[in-house]
Amino acid sequence: MGPLPELRKRLCAVSSLPAPEQQWEQSIDANDKNSGLLQMTQDNSNAYPTPAARLGHVQPTLQRIADESGLSVTTVSRVLSGQAARYRISKPTEAAIRKLAKDSSFVPNQLARGLRLNKTLTIGLVIPDISNPFFAAIAHQVVVGTRKHGYSVIFCDSQDDTDLEVQSLRLLQSRSVEGVVLCPAGKSGEHLAGFVGGRLPIVLVDRFFPDLPLPYVSSDNVSGAEQATELLIANGHRRIACLQGVHGTSPNESRIRGYKEALAQHHLPVTENLIVGDSFTEQSGYIETKLLLRSEPGVKAILALSNLNALGAIRALTEEKQRIPEDVSIVSFDDTPYSAYLATPLTTVAQANSEMGEVAVKLLFDQIQSPQRQTKGGILLPTTLIMRASVKRVESP
Repeated sequence: MGPLPELRKRLCAVSSLPAPEQQWEQSIDANDKNSGLLQMTQDNSNAYPTPAARLGHVQPTLQRIADESGLSVTTVSRVLSGQAARYRISKPTEAAIRKLAKDSSFVPNQLARGLRLNKTLTIGLVIPDISNPFFAAIAHQVVVGTRKHGYSVIFCDSQDDTDLEVQSLRLLQSRSVEGVVLCPAGKSGEHLAGFVGGRLPIVLVDRFFPDLPLPYVSSDNVSGAEQATELLIANGHRRIACLQGVHGTSPNESRIRGYKEALAQHHLPVTENLIVGDSFTEQSGYIETKLLLRSEPGVKAILALSNLNALGAIRALTEEKQRIPEDVSIVSFDDTPYSAYLATPLTTVAQANSEMGEVAVKLLFDQIQSPQRQTKGGILLPTTLIMRASVKRVESP
């Protein structure tokens, strides 16, 4: 016998697994659905043990832990589901059960638990673009907060497309999720009307629809845009361009409102030709900045309504040999990890995106745990103006 077969036999012996030529495969007799008995069929192949087999030939169960501890399955279940204190199970007993479970690599069967409780212990999360740091931070916090409740998250990326968002919501409903956190795409919430007063809890994040009575958490976008515009005005700028996002969406309209209110407070005219763009994307910021530099050469300040709009604007300014802030000052909505490390550190309006995810989870589980509670209205979290080096003071004309 060569060295390789001998080594394989030794490994099998150490791991308490049968040698490969004596392995067994389990298969359920399709003709005996009622019994659900496992029949054994011998596999004489020389295949290596599967990953599942290497983890242990017999998966530990509550019954096995109960047998080894000399306790009832009910007691073991209560300890491993975190209910030891509720049922006054002693600390030594709890410790002994948890040690047995750990030593045997016990993994709770969440499907069985869900069937017993008539719950799936999952929620859905739908966001427009996971590559956007703003939405990635929200998603991270939703996952972290959900895990604290013992739930898992089914994630969907709608690619900022309402049709894909509708498909994602249908998929989540087919999976019987117990709630949904949704960062909506598009301008209309018509497809969400069925959630109003419905059985499936939902919380909107970032975008919301004033005519739709669903709970939401967003930023105080009016105040944030107003502060950013005030900063540019305080530094002598009078003609301030605005790179906007998707027309008709709540964040965009609120930020435009804040921009206009700041101009009005200083008796400055609103020039509609300076409000340009139609998407919260880098491409939109790039194209519109290129056009502005040709059609409005007197513009020396830009307010970008998203981090991606700002990146596009910076790219366009660099290509046109326009220095920041010596030639053009810029302030951006959304603070990102790279904002402080650009060639010219970017002054930004930071949204509390992690807190938005945290509040969304709280609002959702309030509904899941108290179905009779009808949560309406929304929460607006404050923004923070972060001063860096992308704004230069100029002499007012």
